[in-house]
Amino acid sequence: MNTIPTELKYTKTHEWVRDNGDGSVTIGITDHAQEALGDIVFVETPEIGRLVNADEAAAVVESVKAASDIYAPLAGEVIESNQQLADTPDAINSSPYEAGWIFRLKLNDVNTLADLLDATAYEQVVADDS
Repeated sequence: MNTIPTELKYTKTHEWVRDNGDGSVTIGITDHAQEALGDIVFVETPEIGRLVNADEAAAVVESVKAASDIYAPLAGEVIESNQQLADTPDAINSSPYEAGWIFRLKLNDVNTLADLLDATAYEQVVADDS
């Protein structure tokens, strides 16, 4: 059973978004996504200062099975990348919602958070994938 924290927002492409309450968000991949990928061996995080559009590939996660693009769920500027993932990419496997976060964005428009899925809607996406 996958963990789907109710306080987060989600995308259909299995990214999660935490509202930091200051116009920025933290982004990672869901428990479902890391489970599907398998053991993660490398993470390429975006450069700080990079401007991304919603749905644009912003990072790459490589596992023993495949390499997958991680998409920016919302438009904004990358203000931080999780540098710990260079040494411990498997943190995404063991702690996808905490230590395994991938990057933080300063949003162009905080109102776009409302466009993302809540936990109930994301649970349906996972069920449909099964």
